[in-house]
Amino acid sequence: MEKLNITQWAEEDRPREKMSSLGAEALSNAEILAILIGSGSKKESAVELMKRLLADCNNNLNTLGKKTIHELCSYNGIGEAKAITILAACELGKRRQMESPEERPDLGTATRIYNHMHPIMQDLDVEEFWVLLLNQHYRLIKKVRISHGGITETAVDIRIVMREAVLANCTILAVCHNHPSGNLSPSKSDDELTKSIKRACELMRIHFLDHVIITDGQYYSYHELGRC
Repeated sequence: MEKLNITQWAEEDRPREKMSSLGAEALSNAEILAILIGSGSKKESAVELMKRLLADCNNNLNTLGKKTIHELCSYNGIGEAKAITILAACELGKRRQMESPEERPDLGTATRIYNHMHPIMQDLDVEEFWVLLLNQHYRLIKKVRISHGGITETAVDIRIVMREAVLANCTILAVCHNHPSGNLSPSKSDDELTKSIKRACELMRIHFLDHVIITDGQYYSYHELGRC
């Protein structure tokens, strides 16, 4: 019976597609390694090759990491480039274990938002609008610049703001922008934008924390003033 290669497998069984749909945790070690090497040999698929390699290592990744390039190249289907890729992945995993988890900043107050964003915005001569995507503990998942340009205002598309929120799986959202003029007072368009973002967050069941206007040395908080 002719053996199928990976491209002929059912889509849900292919390592890359499986990872894309189910996440990396759904893959076996052999499937993850198969993604790294890309292909096997004429006799066996990348997954089968990696299963055989791991079996020779007692299915222990630490043992695999102790292999030499020469030892890996003794397997049909593994050349020097693939051997280096495998060992580089093992080394990266080892280095990750030695790293401390990155501390996500707590942006639960307007002051903390200001202190975090002021260094980014203090010297700008045009307006920028940023969205801050937070988890349920007010820790920053990521910050995204939505727009740049304009001396007195900058255009913001609410759909882009909400798309970023959904993609980041955030539960809390804050926004901020700068006033290069140094005038802290929000404009009518600032007020309308704040209302629009709040309505969009309510529809998406995301908590809208604040809209902070930043100048060099001061800030204006809609939340602190009870306006959002």
